[in-house]
This record gives sequence, structure tokens and C-alpha cells, in this order.
Amino acid sequence: MSFTLQVHNRVADIGREAWDACASPTGDPFVSFDFLHACEASGSAVPAEGWAGRHLSLRDESGRVLGVMPLWLKGHSQGEYVFDHSWADAYQRAGGRYYPKLLAAVPFTPVTGPRFLARPDADAATVRQALLQGAIALTERLGVSSLHVNFPTRPEWDAMGEAGLLQRQDMQYIWRNDGYGTFDDFLAALSSNRRKTIRRERREAQTGLDIRVLTGSDIKEAHWDAFFAFYMDTGERKWGRPYLTRDFFTRLGATMADRIALVMAFRDGDAIAGALNLIGRDALYGRQWGALEEVPFLHFELCYYQAIEFAISRGLSRVEAGAQGEHKIARGYLPSPVYSAHFIADPALREPVARYLDGERPAVAAEIDAMTDELSPFRKGG
Repeated sequence: MSFTLQVHNRVADIGREAWDACASPTGDPFVSFDFLHACEASGSAVPAEGWAGRHLSLRDESGRVLGVMPLWLKGHSQGEYVFDHSWADAYQRAGGRYYPKLLAAVPFTPVTGPRFLARPDADAATVRQALLQGAIALTERLGVSSLHVNFPTRPEWDAMGEAGLLQRQDMQYIWRNDGYGTFDDFLAALSSNRRKTIRRERREAQTGLDIRVLTGSDIKEAHWDAFFAFYMDTGERKWGRPYLTRDFFTRLGATMADRIALVMAFRDGDAIAGALNLIGRDALYGRQWGALEEVPFLHFELCYYQAIEFAISRGLSRVEAGAQGEHKIARGYLPSPVYSAHFIADPALREPVARYLDGERPAVAAEIDAMTDELSPFRKGG
């Protein structure tokens, strides 16, 4: 069978039906048409912001889409959460031009998920190989420095390594559901000190507040107005310029409300803090959070403990609470590996990066093991 590979500037140019025929079977909300379209249509991930769509579609002889790949021409490395700034600086000091580059990822979303999306009736390995070869060919045709695939699944990462891409490993903190029926069941698996600490944190965080988890039609525009204020406050304090526009949240609520768990804290009827989660087939994904009032332990309550309760109630196997944060370990979120893969065209950059990654991977793996052994809050032998 012969295939045709096409490049598209927007996911809308491929269309919801064709895109989701490949994306929906994965159960991953972030690679869905609605999420990616919200990023683009809201002005959050657009060329003016350094995110120019170069999405790939793989078609058979009849023109039917067999596979798609979210792909961006990036003018910077912001909003990626796999940090290559030192590579860019070194290459540019040596006279190279690192930007633009190609990136296969979900904008502003450090969540592991599929990056090579195939229709269920297509051969996944064939589609993946064709999309990867197409992305590499596009890298060379555009004359850009590199192709980066951030937060792929482990099988995708392994396949890209076999194809010659450089492999990188990092860590995130993930809570896993060991068949718990209630939050108290989870607490029972912890050491006595950690149980007491978490109960105290929850009491202090909840005092005087009304905390609700909103999904579906319960989420109103007034909730998004409040949440956007929280998001802007957090973004401005952390990095100076939040990525997502207000319209992004309206679009998300209009098209994905049943896949959203919006945790909101109210004092005397006024919203003071919130945490946004997306619901996958078997996981809850914590994304943004913010607060307009300082309340002890409220961040832990809204982002970690409420997420655990929701996951248990829905029978979800894990909660992925985003990048960074060693403090998550004490709250039951253990370090887990995450991955990226990199095609670098110029051997003058590729070879030193390869040497660096050869040392980084085992160091990260050893750190995950050491942190788990030394810092795990779970009862020994439990």
C-alpha cells in the first residue's frame, strides 16, 4: 500500500472527524481535536506566540486519514517542560541556528501520551514509522536544527531509540491507585506519621471553606472567570507571562466539560482558589491551579488530595499531577520516569548532546530509585 503524507497549519485543516478517528481510541484528552483546536483557535498556540502548526496526516490511496501527529514549528523552547535551553545556547555560541525547531507535543502540557496517532484499523507500527520518517524529512526539508518528541509513551520512546533518535529521561510524580475504595484506605497504606500529617493538613485547608468538584454542565462561565484570575495570578508570580488566553478556557468548557474536574474553593460564596484537572480513560491529569488568598495547605488539598479522592471515586488508576515538585512524594505521589526523543541534524551538536544524555539517563534512573527508597510515605512492607 502506498501512503501520502501532508502537512497542515492547523488541526482544523484536518478536521475533527479525521483527527479523532485516530485520537479518540487512545482515551487521552490532550491529543483530542477539541483540546488542540482550543489551543490554536484561542490564540494560545499560534505563530505569533512561537507555535506554528505543522501537523502531519498520513493518508492511504483513497485519501482516508490513517494517522496524525501534532507537530509545531517552534521559535523558542517555552511551554515545553523538556529543557533544551543549554543545547540552544551552546549551538548558537558555536555559530549555529537552533531556532526554529520542530516539536511533537501538546502545547503547555507536560503529560505523557501518544504522539503518533493511528486509526484502530491501521497498523500502528507502520503508521508510527511513516509519521516519524515524515517528521524527520520535514526537519531536513525546512532546514531546521532538530525534531523533538516530548512526553511520548514508553513504546514510542523505545521505537524512536531503535530508529536512531537520541533518548532522554526525566521524572514526574504520580499517584497510583492500589485498589483503594476510599481516601481512608489510601491513608491506611501510609506510615502513621504521614497519615497524621495529611489529616491535619486537610483539616486546616478545609476550615471555613466550601470545596466543590465541578464537572460537565455544573461548570459555568463565572467559574472560568474566577479560575482565569487564579491562573493569571499564579502565572505572573511564577514566570511573568501565562500562556493560555481566557478564550481557551471557554472553548475547553464548551467542548470538553465532561472531561474536566474543576476543583473550586469558596469562602462565603466567593471563589478564592481552584485547580483544573482533565479526565482520561484511566487517569486524572492535574493541570493549572491558582489562589487569590493564602490559606495553609490549600494547594495540597485542591491539587493532590481532592484529585486522589476523585480518582478513587471514578476508579481511575492514577493521578498525574504535572511537572516538578519533590514535596509531592510525602503526599503519595512517587517519582516515575517520563521520556523525550530528539533528532538533531548537525553532528557538531548531536554528538555532544548524545554523550550528555548517555550520562543523564542512568543518573535519573538512580535518582528515581533513591528517592523512592528514602522518601516514600508508604509503610515498609505494606
